[in-house]
Amino acid sequence: MLYEIRFHGRGGQGAVTAAELLVKAAVCEGKWGQSFPFFGAERRGAPVTAFARISEEKHFLHSPITEPNIVVVLDRKILDIVDVKSGLKENGTLVINSSKNIPKELLQNFRTYVVDATKIAVSLELSFTGWVIVNTAMLGAIVKAVPIVTPEGIMNAIRNNWAGKVGELNAEAAKRAYEEATIL
Repeated sequence: MLYEIRFHGRGGQGAVTAAELLVKAAVCEGKWGQSFPFFGAERRGAPVTAFARISEEKHFLHSPITEPNIVVVLDRKILDIVDVKSGLKENGTLVINSSKNIPKELLQNFRTYVVDATKIAVSLELSFTGWVIVNTAMLGAIVKAVPIVTPEGIMNAIRNNWAGKVGELNAEAAKRAYEEATIL
């Protein structure tokens, strides 16, 4: 199966890094993948989109993903300014960082998972220059929603990306989000 994933976040939240780490985990598990960002001259805090393709076999697509089967939202406030369901395939999967109610139109025709990745990141003190970094927690929620890679695979990719305590804290964020993510 070809997984096409679109990440929506804000500059500085780690959407691009999340896409890269998901692909690294997939490649380590013998799959093929690619990740790439889409942004202009935006500053920290501006909406950012990143993409990942993962499959059992190699694909030669090198274009933005306009019809993903998975959409990941790192910041709930993005729902107010971006139509995150645009192009999402029917019965596709949404994974949203939120502790609040989700708009009903995001629950119809989609499998919607939520996790309070912000709470998890804050509890582990995952921040950088005042920004709470939720990307690794969201990776755990993605793996819960869709078995693209194993939970161990995503945690290993995280540990390989950051050494020592930083890697362990980020892997713990993924583990907690995997355990706490729920389908609506």
